Amino acid sequence: MDLFEYQARDLFAKHGVPVLDGEVIETPEAAAAIAERFGGRAVIKAQVKVGGRGKAGGVKLASDPEDAVAKAGAILGMDIKGHTVHKVMLAQTADIKEEYYVSFLLDRTNRTFLAMASVEGGMDIEEVAATKPEALAKVPVDANEGVTPEKAAEIVAAAKFPAEIAEQAAEVLQTLWKTFVAEDALLVEVNPLVKSGEGKLIAIDGKVSLDENAEFRQPEMESLVDHAAANPLEAAAKAKNLNYVKLDGEVGIIGNGAGLVMSTLDVVAYAGENHGGVKPANFLDIGGGASAEVMANGLEIILGDADVKSVFVNVFGGITACDAVANGIVQALALLEEKGEQVTKPLVVRLDGNNAELGRKILTDANHPLVEQVDTMDGAADRAAELANQK
Repeated sequence: MDLFEYQARDLFAKHGVPVLDGEVIETPEAAAAIAERFGGRAVIKAQVKVGGRGKAGGVKLASDPEDAVAKAGAILGMDIKGHTVHKVMLAQTADIKEEYYVSFLLDRTNRTFLAMASVEGGMDIEEVAATKPEALAKVPVDANEGVTPEKAAEIVAAAKFPAEIAEQAAEVLQTLWKTFVAEDALLVEVNPLVKSGEGKLIAIDGKVSLDENAEFRQPEMESLVDHAAANPLEAAAKAKNLNYVKLDGEVGIIGNGAGLVMSTLDVVAYAGENHGGVKPANFLDIGGGASAEVMANGLEIILGDADVKSVFVNVFGGITACDAVANGIVQALALLEEKGEQVTKPLVVRLDGNNAELGRKILTDANHPLVEQVDTMDGAADRAAELANQK
């Protein structure tokens, strides 16, 4: 889960990373009092989860409280790369002398953690990495050892931080690592980390991405969710503990097991090339031990997606027996009918494995007019794509 800048700033402050005072608002009028508290001047920053805010006009300097109101009003409601600005953060200004970059992230490729640091902060780090790779230090961090004073000094030396702020930089790195671990983060990034006129290091802007799999031990994570921007179908699926991701397509997908679902997405996309270019509408894994209730919940979510024109249920029975899946399909259709929701989208079902014959018999006996059974995965994908293209 990616955080807004103001949320990242609050987490940094909570763990002792040096930051400037800041406050988030949703109306221009609220900017006046905050700017007054900051001494008149303030930086107005659009709160969107996308880079390039400054280039898009989403970051402005206000010279006085009246100017802060005007500039907050200009930024609120802006569209920045498809993201509408609903909130802005007012932050204190700083006397910036130098700009640096520091971050910690999960290095999936090498199965470890990675520290990255550069004395060329304040710009896109991707650009630095592409044009001047030697300016970006990359230092592996052992999860068992963490960022000790010695490891912090190693990172500082690798990035060639100036000697006069080397000790401070090492302290910031250790504090940032503690934030990374304590919050179960996948990424913590400060860009820029600035040296002020007084020679102090301050985190001016930050990015944080949290591991949603750690939500069970992070009770405060729920309060950080941007419910207003959440896809309603994904929110409904999460409430039912379903592993669901909305995609831009027309064929709804249900499968048991992430690997099978990923393969199903591929075969549907391939089949769709022959049927008007239709594509998968979602990722939905009901899991290896899913019950009929879980199957019913998943089907209800997918049928509620206005973009879906057909549904492909692809199940290989293992822990999840095919008869339970078949019962789930029948129950879901009955549930929707009881709610007065007219089901008009065809379902293509492919069952194989444990209790497949019984599952097929359950669907045959139910004889629902919208349910078709196809024996093979490729054949079922082709039929689902064909039906979606007819709608």
